[in-house]
Amino acid sequence: MIDLKLYGYTEHEPPAPGLLPGRVTERREQYTIITELGELSAVLKGAFLHEAVVRADLPCVGDFVLFQYNERGVSQITDLLPRLSKFSRADFSGHGYAHIKANREQIVAVNFDYIFVMSSLNQDFTLSRIIRYLAQARQSGGLPVILLTKADLAEDADAIVDDVRHITPGVPVIAVSSYTGSGLDELGEYLRPGKTVVFLGMSGVGKSSLLNVLMNHEVMAVKEIRTDDGRGRHTTTHRQLFMLPSGAMVIDTPGMRELGLFGSDEGISEGFADAEELVKQCRFSDCKHTTEPGCAVLAAIENGSITKVRWDNYIKLKRETLYTEDKAAAMREKFARNKEISVWSKKRRKDVWS
Repeated sequence: MIDLKLYGYTEHEPPAPGLLPGRVTERREQYTIITELGELSAVLKGAFLHEAVVRADLPCVGDFVLFQYNERGVSQITDLLPRLSKFSRADFSGHGYAHIKANREQIVAVNFDYIFVMSSLNQDFTLSRIIRYLAQARQSGGLPVILLTKADLAEDADAIVDDVRHITPGVPVIAVSSYTGSGLDELGEYLRPGKTVVFLGMSGVGKSSLLNVLMNHEVMAVKEIRTDDGRGRHTTTHRQLFMLPSGAMVIDTPGMRELGLFGSDEGISEGFADAEELVKQCRFSDCKHTTEPGCAVLAAIENGSITKVRWDNYIKLKRETLYTEDKAAAMREKFARNKEISVWSKKRRKDVWS
């Protein structure tokens, strides 16, 4: 028997008769769940799928679920237990079940304690990308930690660490190298028994390499990065939860070319509290912060209280969030309208033939 408490399970109330708890460790054509009976394959019960309104209602890697055990075949997932944390991004690609396409939130991982925001110290390194990830991570319910990987390739890793710390006050920043092992000891604070960490970052930042080192053997294939721009090739093709020898768990995720912000207002406010405070101090409530008299933002940029780069990053994130919210609302409205038309058409055909 497996103790699910080792996988972070906390029993809120006893499951209904005939149901058992488990945690999703992988999702492909079917779900893989770890249970007290061991690792099992499972699918969604028909009623579960029918009642799902948005994609976020479906289980993903890291979720705790209740299931009906089938000793002769595939078990059935019946319930999704409350999530303690969630990292999402906007996805308007059109994938998913037909009846739950109206909401474009794509959940990347759930039920984690820490988020390792990973960026490699090569020619593809940018501070703005880290700021974007933090804006989404800050409201996920997990604690963000910035990992600057491939430190052995940087000429002055310490200087870059200082730069990152300067723009991300209060967030731990650690430079690591899976090749030399430098900085890995500092991860022990987060990789404790029962804790879950999610790896996030672009392709080629070294997520798979770090996971192999932490697992003490190769569990993920590793590919060389492109030499022309330092960007990586996809090695992780799907999300998966691993149990480390330390007793901590890692949710490894595929590299993301772009991180579309989704409902990240709180994260932006937390990361740019100084910028939002300046906005409140402007003379006019509708100040555009360009040429208006009494603009606290322009005054702060002039006296160095806030840099122009930081202010521009804040405005860019706010505009993108607003755009995403407007686009999602428009798609929900279109979905509802099409549904009304479909219902009317069915009723019309029925009246014609009756």
